[in-house]
Amino acid sequence: MILEQFPLTALATIVTLLVYFFCTVQVGKARAKYGVKPPAVDGPDEFLRINRVHQNMVEQIVFHLPALWLFAVAWGDIWAGILGLIFAVGRIMYAKGYYEATEKRYRGFGIATMSSLVLALGALIGIVMALL
Repeated sequence: MILEQFPLTALATIVTLLVYFFCTVQVGKARAKYGVKPPAVDGPDEFLRINRVHQNMVEQIVFHLPALWLFAVAWGDIWAGILGLIFAVGRIMYAKGYYEATEKRYRGFGIATMSSLVLALGALIGIVMALL
């Protein structure tokens, strides 16, 4: 069973999805608080930052999750799980910082992005090695 082979990768996936869900809920709460009715995405800076965290999470998760699982298949569960959890921590730092002020988002963004890049490059190397 896949969960027995990749429990840490599965855990990192669920944690990432929970972070994503949290960001989604924050947008809904911000819409109510700041009176931004769908489909509008413009409002006060506080709303815009909360909405941007969510949008950026959507952009990042599409890249991150396939890279995470391909890396896990190529190199194993432990490193994939660790890097996946680092991504989730980076996204939490990104959200917390961005909710406070735009300039406070960079550290979390860097941590999450580097985690995904390592996963993607590692997966690519594993794929190339398998082809050779």
